[in-house]
Amino acid sequence: MLFPMRSKTVCLTRRGVLLTSSALLMLGAGGAVAQDVVTIDSDAEGEAGQPFSFERLVEDMRAAAGREYEPELIEDSFLNDLNYDDYRLIRFDPERARFGEVDNTRFELQAFHMGWLFKAPVHLFEVADGRAAPMNFDTDDFIYERESRDKVPEHAPLPGVAGFRLHTPLNRPDIMDELVAFQGASYFRALGRGSGYGLSARGLALNTAMDVKEEFPRFTRFWIERPAPGSDRITVWAAMESASVTGAYQFVILPGKDTVFEVTATLFFREDVRQVGVAPLTSMFLYGDRNRARFDDFRPAVHDNDGLAIERRNGDRIWRPLSNPPRLASSYLKEETPLKFGLCQRNRDFDHYQDAAAIYERRPSCMVEPIGEWGRGTIRLVEIPSELEVNDNIVAFWIPEVPAEAGSEMTLSYRLHWGDLPPEEDGDVAYVIASRAGVGGVSGVENEDGSRKFVIDFFGGPMEHLPADAVEDLSIVASAVGGSITTQVLHYVPESNVWRLILDVVAQGNVIELSARIEGYGQKLTETWLFQWLTEQ
Repeated sequence: MLFPMRSKTVCLTRRGVLLTSSALLMLGAGGAVAQDVVTIDSDAEGEAGQPFSFERLVEDMRAAAGREYEPELIEDSFLNDLNYDDYRLIRFDPERARFGEVDNTRFELQAFHMGWLFKAPVHLFEVADGRAAPMNFDTDDFIYERESRDKVPEHAPLPGVAGFRLHTPLNRPDIMDELVAFQGASYFRALGRGSGYGLSARGLALNTAMDVKEEFPRFTRFWIERPAPGSDRITVWAAMESASVTGAYQFVILPGKDTVFEVTATLFFREDVRQVGVAPLTSMFLYGDRNRARFDDFRPAVHDNDGLAIERRNGDRIWRPLSNPPRLASSYLKEETPLKFGLCQRNRDFDHYQDAAAIYERRPSCMVEPIGEWGRGTIRLVEIPSELEVNDNIVAFWIPEVPAEAGSEMTLSYRLHWGDLPPEEDGDVAYVIASRAGVGGVSGVENEDGSRKFVIDFFGGPMEHLPADAVEDLSIVASAVGGSITTQVLHYVPESNVWRLILDVVAQGNVIELSARIEGYGQKLTETWLFQWLTEQ
């Protein structure tokens, strides 16, 4: 199970702190914590630091791949005595935010404290005029509340931090809102304007949901560009290490209604890796319209995201609703350099969730936009059974067709778009606005064939203004691999201005792959709805 950061508040709740430490909880099962062996010295020469560039970082990580991997841990430190209850009482002092002294700055940096699950140090450097100098932190930079004060010495230097977050006036010009947080292995999260934290991204996923142990590379060092006065963007560089890989990352971050990361990653493989997951996204789907009956809860739906969206170069669009399956499930979609793919939260209506605290209607979507030719590969969606909303149980990533072998290198660039990212109502195709499921057959009549009913509502696009009698000109293109479709009906629903497709499906195996779209007038009128139905057998 995955447990990423969720709480946006500075003073963390138990739920928030648990979720902040996703990768380290998983590492606790025996995974290693990486040590950075970049040749850029921690003790920079003089106040001006030493030369730094992304090209230099790439070369350093190439050299590091040829050396033995060793973890870096801090021993004999008060940090190792900080438990959960202590950790939740520690927060960064906003009065000591870095870059706050820059005139007309649009960015400030606050660090996360080490301790509890975060025992491996992360090292931060400030880059200005092409030179890097260490960003040193001590206990004066943090506020220790109540009993946590008794465990922390005064004015004590810290050997590193657990990560950091950047603030910017995202929603109001007079408030420095939290924009992005890097904490836990290679995990990070970002917000668009009006968003609340939800899904996470990470630098790399190695052997996720395979029959070998998953590996969690860490961002061990970050170099943060000192923001120029009035600049609307900031650049962050990161060094990655694990037993099987080293990597150099560059993030150019542009906040806005949709916050955009432009990412360049160069990877060097120390060992063969069975499965490399590029641009991985991690989220949570507990229940919604298709599995509401499993949960005795006053809320109609609980999820950070409700579907995987894919935009293909040929204009086709795919919508794969997420599921909380009865057992571990995977979907593999063969692609060649898609225009975009990602996890989306389409329903933005509070009534759909009724959770005034979790604000699921404000959880961001995130779309991955490949830059350049990625070639052939597979988008893999992993769905993990879960009974609790604190468990992130959804992972999606790109698997390159080219194998990752010891001694090989890989460079990929992409953009991450964070925000509401609503589908285009006047786009080229109608989109799936709702996807429901229940017992098949005629309502009020006993279901004798064991069929299951799937109801898909299409909205917008070229179908929005079609009259109800246009159904005679429309065609249903549907299939059920591993099952049979016994009924398929399409009709217009004037109350919600949607076209509703109803499928009754009988399972012929344990896994049924469903696909459906509407065509007419010589064109595809809707995106393609995909779903994997796992029976309880």
